[in-house]
Amino acid sequence: MENTGMECRAIDLCQVRDVRMGPGIMRRVAKDCLAAGSRNSLVITSAPLTGLADRLCTDVRAAGIACTMWAVPDGEPTISHFLAALEYAQSCNADFVIGLGGGSAMDVAKLVAALLHSAQEFADIVGIGLLAGRAVPLACIPTTAGTGSEVTPIAILEDEAVQLKKGVVSPYLVPDYAYLDAELTVSMPRSVTAATGIDALTHCIEAYTNRFAHPLVDSWALEGIRLVAQNLVTAVTEPTNLAARQGMLLASHLGGMCLGPVNTAAVHALAYPLGGEFHVAHGVANSLLLPHVMRFNISAAPARYAAVAHALGAPNTGDHLHDANAGIAAVELLSEQSGIQRKLSQVGISHNALPRMAAAAMTVQRLLGNNPRVVTEADALGIYEAAL
Repeated sequence: MENTGMECRAIDLCQVRDVRMGPGIMRRVAKDCLAAGSRNSLVITSAPLTGLADRLCTDVRAAGIACTMWAVPDGEPTISHFLAALEYAQSCNADFVIGLGGGSAMDVAKLVAALLHSAQEFADIVGIGLLAGRAVPLACIPTTAGTGSEVTPIAILEDEAVQLKKGVVSPYLVPDYAYLDAELTVSMPRSVTAATGIDALTHCIEAYTNRFAHPLVDSWALEGIRLVAQNLVTAVTEPTNLAARQGMLLASHLGGMCLGPVNTAAVHALAYPLGGEFHVAHGVANSLLLPHVMRFNISAAPARYAAVAHALGAPNTGDHLHDANAGIAAVELLSEQSGIQRKLSQVGISHNALPRMAAAAMTVQRLLGNNPRVVTEADALGIYEAAL
């Protein structure tokens, strides 16, 4: 039976205590560090953003607080990257952690803050609700518009040993402070803008069509879908258009707000092997799979996918299946207009890799269980084949 989204089930809304939004809002970080009693703040960022991180450290030092920086290497974050950052945080006695960058930097920062001064290790907390607590204040500043990590209770790392991403889900990962400034996203390359934008769209679509959809979360998800439809292509083609950048940053934030109470589903589960084995960027992996998973799911939730189509701008004909398919076409057009890859073969994946990818995807049951239609290993293989 299709989920109408009106079930009054209990949900946990683990939200950021202070969300600060607007031009130049990063200057507030120093005041918040001071108010929290910090003496040794640590900025965790990515290599291309060290100049911006230097500016932030200068502001914090001007408030009389020691501030150091750790740069995560480019690419998807790994357990090794996290362990190196944690060791550095311990060596400089960090008492306030700031994540500055995309999802990679913010996820590492969230886990460093969580496990600093903790007896737990990363392996102890993989899964849902296993983190015992967090003693160190945490702030996140996104410079991309896709993951919404600045507001989520989730952090993802790649386990190099098994070539698969592993997730930690806990309310203790939700930052204390989030700072949203569209000006910080202007420097994103076209390809990153496109990939992160489709990631935000995927969060919203998978939350709205989820087996555990909820009316409150529905409102965030649908508005996020509308914002992506209205702003992504402009943000890609006119990178200095601040109105489009602001729209995408808000869409990303709304998508992130969906992830705690509802979370994602089969698109993300099937995307994990693409990142783990082939190091495909997370947003690109989602973009490659999204229309194919939507097509697989439509029969289980036609009204929901029709509503997604309407939020994307497709006309409402009253025919759920017709409109839902129009939504898939709208998603494919967004990807095409954004210049993002459309086929697995374009990112170096061959047919002989698909069976082991399908087997790996089946291990991500915490997300597959949210999907509106049951996904078997044979189904996963079929979706990969359609995307090849």
